[in-house]
Amino acid sequence: MIRRKHTGTSRSGTVTVEFALTMPVALMLTFGLVEFARVNMIRNTAQNAAYEGARAAIIPGGTAARAEARANLVMSTISTRNVDVTIDPPTITDTTPKVTVTISVPLGENMWITPRYFVNQAMVRTCELTRESTNSGF
Repeated sequence: MIRRKHTGTSRSGTVTVEFALTMPVALMLTFGLVEFARVNMIRNTAQNAAYEGARAAIIPGGTAARAEARANLVMSTISTRNVDVTIDPPTITDTTPKVTVTISVPLGENMWITPRYFVNQAMVRTCELTRESTNSGF
């Protein structure tokens, strides 16, 4: 068995100092990744909610209330708060050619870790579909 000779330099606190310097950076990167993943999840779900709401409105017998309910149901799957759903036109008749659904999600109220960085920002997604009962020539 080979024994190493003690050279006289002490490294007892080196690991602690290195950990103290690198851990905050590693945590910041991890939390940043989680927040950007949340923003991406909100963006994709808002786009899907706009589509699903528009789809509920364009079918024969579809109403703006049904479209809004469908969009809110999709947005509730990711536990978003204060989602604004706008249906244009607000009254859908048999002669309505197109329906536009706009979803607006305030990011500051829907972030998990760093909501203060997104305070006055909103994620807005829109979907416009042609009504199925219109004579569009197709």
